[in-house]
Amino acid sequence: MGLFGRRVKEQPREELPDAEATAAEETEPRPEHGPWDITQVDEPTAGRVDLGSILLPGVQGMQVRMELDKATQAVTGVSVMVDSSVLQIQAFAAPRVAGIWDEIRDEIRESLTTQGATVDDIPGRFGRELFVKAPAKDGEGKDVVRVIRFLGVDGPRWFLRGVLTGKATVDPQAAGLMEALFSQVVVVRDEKARAPRELLPLHLPDQPEMKQVDEPAGEPETPAEKAATPDLNPLERGPEITETR
Repeated sequence: MGLFGRRVKEQPREELPDAEATAAEETEPRPEHGPWDITQVDEPTAGRVDLGSILLPGVQGMQVRMELDKATQAVTGVSVMVDSSVLQIQAFAAPRVAGIWDEIRDEIRESLTTQGATVDDIPGRFGRELFVKAPAKDGEGKDVVRVIRFLGVDGPRWFLRGVLTGKATVDPQAAGLMEALFSQVVVVRDEKARAPRELLPLHLPDQPEMKQVDEPAGEPETPAEKAATPDLNPLERGPEITETR
């Protein structure tokens, strides 16, 4: 049964009165683990920072970057850094009755492969994910191979993408921490009609300690990363807001 499949626990479907059957069909079972929809969490804002469509859990020692569009100053995504690991998170609109991760995963794999990357579609904590080895340049301009993990979760009318880089791509302990953080994200899908893959709106947190920085921290994106998801508004480095916990 799918993560968001419908089911009736007490009686067979045909024995339910019409009203009860309709209510049962409209009730989504709570998944065993997140990321969560806001309707699946009793206290969605407890221990989380409100960023609009994403309620972000806190982890000791993390840094949060809000990425801004240079032209519009609109928030386009959030990146979380812990130690030497970076998790980039974006939420998108999706159809009501079908997920889009399978389709998106195929597109990412095709795009990255044409960029010279090696892409493996493997099972992971959240279902299928992509494990990528992409050509890149280090700070001295030397050729290196950068490892990237693309995570995806289909929710009710939304799709959540995570891109892991750094230590969490090769170190199991670091990976476990970042995966746990991703699993506790809560997605807030508004009722506005939106085209599939439209970026769900984000906003800056109401935090007095937040400050703008001139240069992004962490590793720069590779050309392969930037080309990976052309239909999903991939983040481009620009002005950022950062918070340290």
